[in-house]
Amino acid sequence: MEYIGYTEHLVFGLDIGTRSIVGTVGYRENQNHFIVIAQCVKEHETRAMLDGQIHDIEKVAETIAQVKKQLESQIGKKLTDVCIAAAGRVLKTVTVKADYEFPSETVVTKEHIHSLDLIGVEKAYETLREELKEDKISFYCVGYSVIRYYLNGFAISKLDGHKANTIATELLATFLPDEVIDGLYAAVEKAGLQVANLTLEPIAAINVAIPEKFRLLNIALVDVGAGTSDISITKDGSIIAYGMIPFAGDEITEAIVQRYLVEFNEAEKIKLACQKKKAITYKDIMGNKQKAEPQDVITSVSAAVQKITKSVADKIIELNGDKSVSAVFVVGGGGKIPGFVNQLADYLELSYDRVALRGEEVLGEVEFLQKGIKKDPLLVTPIGICLNFYDQKNNFIFVNVNGERVKLYDNNKLTIVDAAILIGFPYERLFPRRGNEINFTINGMKRMIRGEQGEAAVVKLNGEIVGLSHAIEQNDKIEIIESTIGKDAEYEIKQLSEYHSIIRFIFNEKQVLCPKFVMVNGELVSGFYNIQNNDEIHILDYYTVEQVLQFMDIKSAGTILVNNVPAGPDEKIYDNFTIQCDILPEYAETSTIEDETDITYENVEYKRQSKETKKPISQETKAEESLPKDIRVIINNTPVVLRNKPSYIFVDVFDFYPFDLSTIRGSEVVITLNGQRADFTTPLQENDVIELYWKA
Repeated sequence: MEYIGYTEHLVFGLDIGTRSIVGTVGYRENQNHFIVIAQCVKEHETRAMLDGQIHDIEKVAETIAQVKKQLESQIGKKLTDVCIAAAGRVLKTVTVKADYEFPSETVVTKEHIHSLDLIGVEKAYETLREELKEDKISFYCVGYSVIRYYLNGFAISKLDGHKANTIATELLATFLPDEVIDGLYAAVEKAGLQVANLTLEPIAAINVAIPEKFRLLNIALVDVGAGTSDISITKDGSIIAYGMIPFAGDEITEAIVQRYLVEFNEAEKIKLACQKKKAITYKDIMGNKQKAEPQDVITSVSAAVQKITKSVADKIIELNGDKSVSAVFVVGGGGKIPGFVNQLADYLELSYDRVALRGEEVLGEVEFLQKGIKKDPLLVTPIGICLNFYDQKNNFIFVNVNGERVKLYDNNKLTIVDAAILIGFPYERLFPRRGNEINFTINGMKRMIRGEQGEAAVVKLNGEIVGLSHAIEQNDKIEIIESTIGKDAEYEIKQLSEYHSIIRFIFNEKQVLCPKFVMVNGELVSGFYNIQNNDEIHILDYYTVEQVLQFMDIKSAGTILVNNVPAGPDEKIYDNFTIQCDILPEYAETSTIEDETDITYENVEYKRQSKETKKPISQETKAEESLPKDIRVIINNTPVVLRNKPSYIFVDVFDFYPFDLSTIRGSEVVITLNGQRADFTTPLQENDVIELYWKA
């Protein structure tokens, strides 16, 4: 809002009140000094507004246009943008606390704080929706005030730059019905203006009347207009509550109408005149000239004043936790009627010097270039509207989200996430979602395998793919395709690192290598078993004598010795135990004991399967297959020769390549053969390329 002819940016503020519209144009010279270069007050010709709500948009637009034209003539420039304030009619407030936990200690940035505030506002939205779920009125957040921040659970005034594990905010969010905002926008636009900033009237007033240095005190600010009395309360350095009652100066005027039989505008003149000590001359609706004394007028409206002040006092006590405040500042024209502040003090049980009109005292840093301007409580809110442009530039913008027209409160930080939240787009569907996880236990220890990560939501802004944090502007077209859910977790027993550990036995002076047994929910399973949610898995660190004989496909003859001690079939065999026994003749010739130095579970299983096929094998073929041969393979880019066996499977690699399986060094052993996943029983051929390593 910059106009040639002045060295500063000019701000145009409109206080669209029930009885009059006040227009102010000025600029802030420094943090504490605001200069007003032009001002205009125009009363509504009809009762186009009631209780802060626009009833006749056309009439209000005409009055705004008249104020705009007069101000333009004063400054010599055209006005296009305007700052406005909404009365607190049907104002809803929600106080919430929201927190965020970082994965690790993090330095807090402004972006973190903004995100935290948005979480709080979203929570306030949800709270309000729940309270009003039966109500079809749409409410929009028109602002929020942070009551306090928390750093690792402790209250702090500013989070920016601190290191934190958790941050939290307690904030007060304010909401107004759709029709209140729409009426204001429509009237302003019909007058040829665009809204540059919107705030609440109580926010505008309190920023002038109660500076931050006073907010440690428990003070109430009452802005008594014509149709509404807006209330703000401060305590412990923050604004803790906003409220409104639909009684104000018009109640007093209407009492004069009834008492003196005059039309409304004439009653307004009588109300203003009674603030002076001179006799009041007026004309009633019969055309008769009448005279009244100021004190008589004040007495005639005492019931109306009592009604307003009692309602204001009750609302203050309600907002302040069912107790009175320490002091009250009154601004606005409606509070200027004699006796108003004293009556309010009585209802709040405060001494008269604790309730006062605020005008010149709080406008000390405001300079009026126009001559003859009196610093009056009536001017507090219009000046506050202008100043709010600098401190909290806010407005509404309209965007289209998935075909739905959405109105957003513009705090200059709006992103696609804000728009998505407002239309009720589920927050979790903006980000990649994992498939279902598997939770199970291994030997009593909890383990979890995550599902696969899905794809993030696809977001298009005006046809171009962008990120969720991309800024949005007026009339943007947004398309959001929700994120996908990844594949559910799948995991086989053989993928467990524990499964690949082995037990070594010495059987008749030959080493036997066997994988450990796996039991799931009390049942033995193979490595191909798919782990299910809540499975109880036990990796056994022993075999029984009977199990050893079964897997070697032999039967013993006579006594079995375990560690040189006679043992039965249920005797447990642990790592490095020795077993000695005679083998029945019919099993001796198929046993691997006679021709293997190291006997593995895979070798035994392979030979047992060959036996079970029962296919006739020629003596020549049998002799040829039984001849030992060497093959050359590449293991982790190193040539390795496997020797002295007629055939080889993957487990044979460990006899010729140094790889420690006895100590777990990762989550699992990764085995690939020629680029494909393999297992211990996969056959090997000449020049195979092998990768073998522990996965982290």
